[in-house]
Amino acid sequence: MEWRRHLALEANRLLTQNLRREHPLRQLFWECTLRCNVHCRHCGSDCKYSPDVADMPREDFFRVLDSVARKQNPSKVFVILSGGEPLMRKDIEECARGIQRRGFPWGMVTNGLYLTPQRFHVLRSAGLRSVAVSLDGLEENHNWLRCHPKSFEMADQAIDLLACDGKVGYDVVTCVHQRNFGQLPALRDYLIQKGVGNWRLFPIFPSGRAASEPLLRLSDEQFRGLLDFIRDTRKQGQIHANYSCEGYVGDYEGDVRDWMFRCAAGVTVGSVLIDGAIGACTSIRSNYSQGNIYEDDFMEVWENRYSQHRHREWMKRDECETCKHWRYCEGNGLHLRTNEGTLMLCHMKKIEAL
Repeated sequence: MEWRRHLALEANRLLTQNLRREHPLRQLFWECTLRCNVHCRHCGSDCKYSPDVADMPREDFFRVLDSVARKQNPSKVFVILSGGEPLMRKDIEECARGIQRRGFPWGMVTNGLYLTPQRFHVLRSAGLRSVAVSLDGLEENHNWLRCHPKSFEMADQAIDLLACDGKVGYDVVTCVHQRNFGQLPALRDYLIQKGVGNWRLFPIFPSGRAASEPLLRLSDEQFRGLLDFIRDTRKQGQIHANYSCEGYVGDYEGDVRDWMFRCAAGVTVGSVLIDGAIGACTSIRSNYSQGNIYEDDFMEVWENRYSQHRHREWMKRDECETCKHWRYCEGNGLHLRTNEGTLMLCHMKKIEAL
């Protein structure tokens, strides 16, 4: 490893340790619904059109925001509406206004299927700051993954809507798998032609429906190819590509995203799940919840629990126990751990595989 990267990783390690001590809440996800208008092959939470769990009443989440506001400046905590598909909620505009009235900036993650111009402008007037739109390949591959014949068309229109608006920040998010891996250069050119400035790329990890779809998991060679593609795209400078916050990537650190790896779950990122569970990053589908808003005060939980997230020595087990990358990886992202703490996916194994 070259010395500049080594120094950057050491500085990042110290910063991470300080953040864990102070754990300032910076992002708060609200899993506001499990309903969804598509049936994605890779869904980590097995969302469906009519799930068994009802949408969380917005007033219940507002009480969480009130708890946060008593301890922290609301303008410093970014609220992200997720699901499911947030736009399945008929009261999403009322949800947005309630968040805005309490002084919190907010954004959402959407598949774009229900993001009409009228709805977008109402949400923008209610304080919408950012949107992440999923686009997982050109039309055939995107619709295959999303299992909806109009998914690409509507996501494409949503991107155009955001690009023309120019006031709400947005990025395109792409889940990369075996079917669309070879299409990445064409998708990059397509996004550049549409005027997209920011593009995040994710591999798919084996959780939820994705656990039973081998086609969704990249081979070792493809995984390295994805990182090479992102690095080359960043050098070209026509679109700002970032590898997701998935995990530690060794000598690719500093070249494939704007930050060095750290798992922010439970450190700067918290969440309220559909059943009231108090968690961290919503990508964590195993049970690492720390309490429940119907029994606990959110900020009391945030300030005094989350030991599994902030003290990671317990992850130094199995293959991680003697791993030479532990100093900077510290067991990878928590979303890649099972309920029992077993690591489902090691990035460095895939990078270093012969």
